[in-house]
Amino acid sequence: MCSTNENLAPAAINSLAKELSGLMHKPEEGIKVIMNEENIADIVAELDGPAGTPYAGGVFKMKLILPSDFPQTPPKGFFVTKIFHPNIRQPSGEICVNTLKRDWQPTHGIRHILQIIRCLLIQPFPDSALNEEAAKLLLEDYEEYSSRARMLTSIHARPTDKREGDASQGGEPTSPMKKKAKAEKKTQKKSLKRL
Repeated sequence: MCSTNENLAPAAINSLAKELSGLMHKPEEGIKVIMNEENIADIVAELDGPAGTPYAGGVFKMKLILPSDFPQTPPKGFFVTKIFHPNIRQPSGEICVNTLKRDWQPTHGIRHILQIIRCLLIQPFPDSALNEEAAKLLLEDYEEYSSRARMLTSIHARPTDKREGDASQGGEPTSPMKKKAKAEKKTQKKSLKRL
């Protein structure tokens, strides 16, 4: 199922290389593309959890698998980082979003796809759920849904890239939000240990 450069048409490879280079030089807010120089069709990105969502403070790794006839056929998207979300199947991480299915257009670029997937973290679509439990909680008990999503975010989506304040020097995070998130993680760890 893994794509290689040889599976893609030369025009698709050139277009993809140009777009990925653009994403590296002018990234979208909250999206970091990690380029594989040996295989540009191996697209991995890190999505920052949007503020004001249960995913805030997390960094979610995801990948796109391009079919050999890309861009005529949409890529398949997968979250590598475990996440509690209605539109993401667990444990496979498969992403369900109309842009990658019935609304696909060959003119949709990688930048557009990544923006749409990050927007799913802000506005889930429970009507096209791959995770029925998350969809049901989102619709019937948002507080419980949010609590579970925050807990999995704190466990599985910890940032590995130290980009803020003293953290870039290997020290502790200095922003009040980072300190609060750290305190919440400690509380959740203690709760998990009791289980």
